[in-house]
Amino acid sequence: MARYTGPKTRIARKFGEAIFGDDKSFEKRNYPPGQHGMAKKRGKKSEYAIQLMEKQKAKYSYGILEKQFRGLFKKASATKGVTGEVLLQLCEARLDNVVFRMGVAPSRRGARQLVSHRHITVNGEVVNIPSYHLKPGDKVAVREKSKSLEAIERSLSNSSQVYEWITWNNDVKEGTFVTVPARLQIPENIKEQLIVELYNK
Repeated sequence: MARYTGPKTRIARKFGEAIFGDDKSFEKRNYPPGQHGMAKKRGKKSEYAIQLMEKQKAKYSYGILEKQFRGLFKKASATKGVTGEVLLQLCEARLDNVVFRMGVAPSRRGARQLVSHRHITVNGEVVNIPSYHLKPGDKVAVREKSKSLEAIERSLSNSSQVYEWITWNNDVKEGTFVTVPARLQIPENIKEQLIVELYNK
C-alpha cells in the first residue's frame, strides 16, 4: 500500500483540525466531509472508534504507514519511560520530521521528498531514508549543491517556528538535533494515551 497522497483538506476535516499545517480550504469548511458533514446530530462514537481516530490522526500527521507505526509502538513499549510519550518522541526523531521542524520544507510531505531525492545530509553523509532515526548531537544539513534550490530558500524564508530541542544556522544551512524533545515541547494535538490503550487491547 502506498503512502496517502490524496486531498489533505478532506483528511483535516475528518479530524476537525488542520493536521497538515495552514489550510485555507479547511478554514472555510471546518466540519466533517460528506453529505451529512454539517448535521449537528452525529452518533456518539464508541471508545474503540475514538482510540482508532487518534491513531489515524497521528499516522496522517507524521506520514507514517500502519506497519511502521506499529513497529514504533513496539519499540516505545520496550523503552524506559511513558510509552505514549516515547512513541511521539520516536516520531519526532525521524529525519523527515526534523527537516520539517527546521523549516527546510513547509510540510512533512515536502521534507520526505527532499530526503528521498538526496538533498539532505546527516553528519556530512547523504541520507535518503525519511524514517532514519536521529540521535542527539546529529548534524542535519542541506547538501552543498542543493543549497540554492528555490523551494528550500522559500521555505526557510517563511519559517518562523523555533524549537528548543533543535538548532538551525541559516548561513550554512545546517542544524543540530540537540536532544529528544519532552512531551511539552511537541506541539502536536495528539492524545497518545488513547493510542496506547488501542494497541494494548
